[in-house]
Amino acid sequence: MIKILLWVLLSMAVFFVTFFIFDLIKHKNKLESHSSWPKSSLIGFIAYFFDALGIGAFAPATAMLKFSKQIKDINIPGTLNVSCVIPTIIEAFIFIETVTVDPLTLVSIIMAAGIGGWVGAKVVTKLPEHKIQLGIGIALLVTAVLILAGKMHFLPTGGGTNIGLTHWKLAVALVGSFVIGTVAAIGIGFFAPCMAMLYLLGISPLVIFPIMMGSCAFVSPIASIKFIKEKAYNRKIALSMIAGGVIGVLIAIYIVESLPLKILQWLVIGIILYTSIVMLRASKRHKTSQTVNAQSAISDH
Repeated sequence: MIKILLWVLLSMAVFFVTFFIFDLIKHKNKLESHSSWPKSSLIGFIAYFFDALGIGAFAPATAMLKFSKQIKDINIPGTLNVSCVIPTIIEAFIFIETVTVDPLTLVSIIMAAGIGGWVGAKVVTKLPEHKIQLGIGIALLVTAVLILAGKMHFLPTGGGTNIGLTHWKLAVALVGSFVIGTVAAIGIGFFAPCMAMLYLLGISPLVIFPIMMGSCAFVSPIASIKFIKEKAYNRKIALSMIAGGVIGVLIAIYIVESLPLKILQWLVIGIILYTSIVMLRASKRHKTSQTVNAQSAISDH
């Protein structure tokens, strides 16, 4: 079952790369001129370096993209999903091959997350900009709260010893994975909520990694194809982040042995909270502006 899963992930990677390359070739003369190759590559490197260490990539990447002011808010979810496909599939292969996990638990959770990712992508690509901003702001806030709750020991932080789930616990995990996969398309990422859920269900901390990585690897290509079809992403930034992200993942997994992760997590929480506030304020301003314009149009008539 594990081997089949890996072959499926490899096939999805090949399909995604082919689809992505065709889209790049088709729009090679329309790449976003205001976006920076070096900045985007660095963002990808940093985001997926932390991703491979279990901190997650979407929230830090959203913060860095927002600070660098080189992308429209409405294109952030699509860009994040497209850029994470190759880095997360590499992570999934490495962790699934090296960590023992119950095959049924692994495959079923990944499938549930994948279905959720497809549903989420279909919804997100149809949303107006202020709702995208609101969704990202709330998603970042939830992510920060979950990480903070773990650090303050309001949620279990040690996990259990199980390598798999059965009966009602597996059912809860499947429903939870579907929901997390759905909102992951907005930009919340899969790691923080998935980690919290699996900790509560008694999964071993080490076993959580292949489940998280595998779920992200399955969700991201499914969601990304939808974003590419809808042209709801920044091609230049996505390509740059993929290049930087692959390097970041390989360095994090094979070279780095120890980092002050507790300090880094506090830094990430601060960045996420700040970006959440910025997004929520932008959404409010956008909505207020639309209301004023609508009222003006009515008064003109």
